[in-house]
Amino acid sequence: MNRFLLLAAIFLCPLAETRAQLATSLSLNKKTYVAGEPVIAEIIITNHSGRELTLASTRALPWLAFVVTNTRGNPVPTRKLNAFGAMKIKAGESLAKRVDLTEFFILDSQGNFAISAVVRDPNGGVEGSSTNRMLFNLNPGRTYWSQKVGVGQGSGNQTRELKLLTFSNGQKTQLYAQVIDGHTGSPLQTFPLGDALMLRRPMVTLDGKQRMHVMYLATPSMWVHCQISADGKLVARDMHQRAAQGDPVLMAYGDGSVRVVNSILYDPRAAEAERAQIRKATDRPQIPLE
Repeated sequence: MNRFLLLAAIFLCPLAETRAQLATSLSLNKKTYVAGEPVIAEIIITNHSGRELTLASTRALPWLAFVVTNTRGNPVPTRKLNAFGAMKIKAGESLAKRVDLTEFFILDSQGNFAISAVVRDPNGGVEGSSTNRMLFNLNPGRTYWSQKVGVGQGSGNQTRELKLLTFSNGQKTQLYAQVIDGHTGSPLQTFPLGDALMLRRPMVTLDGKQRMHVMYLATPSMWVHCQISADGKLVARDMHQRAAQGDPVLMAYGDGSVRVVNSILYDPRAAEAERAQIRKATDRPQIPLE
């Protein structure tokens, strides 16, 4: 996430003074997020100085700083201070940096927010170059299913709350997995599982390893089965088609296992290989000329 990506664009610019020698822009990967999921901001920096620059922080000021405010204009509390390493940027080049804002700011509550950034060059003073301002909002989603579980053993025993959330943007319904820290009540992980057709209600249960199993209808003929661990990782994801006797069913057994029954497991590679073997109407065998 903190890796710099060299862009291909090269700008031909005359030699300029050190002040105002950087052009900057800010963008977000989307405008609406479920509270707790990563909010990804991308900064694009173009060097118009006519020479190579090294952007580096000092004890007093970082070379890159974000400003995130709520609807009242108050700063959003920080989770930790940023510590971006030094960056070299050649004359006329553009670099892009992607940052997950949830690593540095407490963004786990519903609301509307604004973000901008400041990039300070070595000799440009305290003010630096400000980016454009972007707006985004956090939506809590709707809890479809939740269950508290214990993790760890002995004095290290902790609790987690596993949740399945639904979020609708007016056009489609998305399912999200979320894991809540039982001590702080804050989301540890929040991530999308995919778009769901609510013609069939999603099925959710736990197995003996405290994994959350979710199965939902993704297309009119395809079901998706996901397994999410108590630490918020997507352990497995597979796809199923209807069997002869109806819809697939998520079943929990006495030994702690959870399996999908009454389904045909879908193998994308096998399906692609089968399609590749089907000749098109235009793929007719050539008839040798006499």
